[in-house]
Amino acid sequence: MKRIVLMTLALMMAAGMVFASGQGEGMLDIGIAMPETHVERWQRDGAKLLEVAEEMGYTAEVTYGDADQGLQNEQIQNFITKGARALIIGNINEGVNSVVTEAAEEGIIVIAYDRLITGSDDYNYYITFDNFKVGEFQGQAIENALDLQNVDSDDPKYITLFAGSPTDNNANFFFDGAMSILAPHVERGALEVVGPAPMSSDDSAFTRIATENWRAEVAKARMENLLSNAALDVTLDAVLAPNDTLAQAIIEALSADAKYDTTDSLPVVTGQDAQLSSVQSIADGEQYMTVFKDTRDLATGAVNLADALLQGEETPEIDGARLDTETYDTGMKVVNSYLLEPVNVTEENWEEVMVGSGYYSASDFE
Repeated sequence: MKRIVLMTLALMMAAGMVFASGQGEGMLDIGIAMPETHVERWQRDGAKLLEVAEEMGYTAEVTYGDADQGLQNEQIQNFITKGARALIIGNINEGVNSVVTEAAEEGIIVIAYDRLITGSDDYNYYITFDNFKVGEFQGQAIENALDLQNVDSDDPKYITLFAGSPTDNNANFFFDGAMSILAPHVERGALEVVGPAPMSSDDSAFTRIATENWRAEVAKARMENLLSNAALDVTLDAVLAPNDTLAQAIIEALSADAKYDTTDSLPVVTGQDAQLSSVQSIADGEQYMTVFKDTRDLATGAVNLADALLQGEETPEIDGARLDTETYDTGMKVVNSYLLEPVNVTEENWEEVMVGSGYYSASDFE
């Protein structure tokens, strides 16, 4: 019996090597660890990463961490046990560092996917979108919609600020990009912030507008609290919302308030990720804009990066991405970062961008 089991294991390993097109030994080539499923885009990312990896002949698995870093660490350790040669990790927080170190000690390639793994010097590669530009798009949308260039301090516009998860380094880039546009208007009095008013992610007040784990219910509760307190006696003209999940929760809270219970009375609300519900909301004139980050391209770029590194390239060229070797500092080192370009989506271009690109079909909006 023992001999049969050993023979079976040997055959399974051989089959794995054939499936990987001779690219390496072990039961698993690429382990893909995504942070959660409650944000729609991560489900799409994980599915696309797996699809591309398998199309390229790699054995791959994808897991979702349910916003629990302990759970994700167990999933990554399982990948390591299975002999993974590369890990693509969209982490939850710095608690991932222990398994990143473990992977490095095993000689496993680690690619930080869309979220920088901070506090670690045990990996060299990061792939994401230009997240500062994402924030700039959000700030520019508010600037344009409120015509802030022509507003003065005698009759200011009112805004409240939300940010993403305090454990997600991207939240800093999104906010700083937006405030690079909006802060000058605040400083000259044309735009008045209702509630906490950090002007950058370095401001101590940033933690007061951050949204733990990007949870919709946290953003909704905070918006409801603002409407009952700091925003009670003003009419909000805009809400800086960092992503679509939070934007939709904020709009839900606003719509329950008599002051904002019609589409025309809603403030300008920003977003990102181009979730189906938000694109529909933009088409319906509710959410003002979103930022499309084509995760099909990001996933393809990440697997191509893994493939090139597995082939021994040190600084690969990735189609559709520019290499940044100066900006993304983990606090321990600056990592090689591959940046893709985001796309601004509004009521004017949503159909062209989202349906025209094939990301959604026309029937999704019927």
